[in-house]
Amino acid sequence: MKKAYLNWSSGKDAAFSLYKLQQQDDLEIVKLFTAVNTDVNRISMHGVRLELLEAQAKSLGLPLQLAEFSGNVSMETYSKVMETETKKLKAEGVDFACFGDIFLEDLKEYRDQQLSKIGLSGVYPLWKKDTKKLVEEFIEFGFKAVVVCTNAEYLDESFCGRIIDHQFLKDLPKNVDSCGENGEFHSFVFDGPIFSEAIKFEIGEKVHRTYKRVEDGEDNCFTDEDTNWDTGFWYCDLF
Repeated sequence: MKKAYLNWSSGKDAAFSLYKLQQQDDLEIVKLFTAVNTDVNRISMHGVRLELLEAQAKSLGLPLQLAEFSGNVSMETYSKVMETETKKLKAEGVDFACFGDIFLEDLKEYRDQQLSKIGLSGVYPLWKKDTKKLVEEFIEFGFKAVVVCTNAEYLDESFCGRIIDHQFLKDLPKNVDSCGENGEFHSFVFDGPIFSEAIKFEIGEKVHRTYKRVEDGEDNCFTDEDTNWDTGFWYCDLF
């Protein structure tokens, strides 16, 4: 079988991608790959503690490799670190990088360009799928996830800490994608058919944080346009 690693965010799209990939007989996921914020020792963007990430990997029965960044990392630094880490994976005989992306064209193009420099190919098991159907399947297949982060422009703090179920989907505003594919919300998966046991956790406090754009001549992640973006996020701590 061909060897691949999965970019693991701890959230539902990554988990559902792993489920789909493990149904295939030509590709073997040999490692999870996660970006972490070394300022707070949490998963980048999702804000999940490393202890919970490690508990996921243990329950999934897969080794974990980390890419470490500071909280306000520039794209130049991000790209250099990612290149170093993915070269390690390539040296281990891995030829494919798997992602849970669904329809962000610019992001996919950026990923594929960077991967080609290393000799890796991208695999996107959820690509172009209907997001409403995807999350409904996710729920029906027995996966369980809790919302850990929301973009304050789209969702208020009341959505943080909620379980992703059918009522959650009904309560989402019409301008929010069902999978949060535009960054409206992020999640932590704690149970499902790919886990040997459920991940135990408790819900802690909710906090609001803002982030500044880091400018180094290459600060816009995936396009050459100067795109305005909201920097306020609600986080729900899990421990």
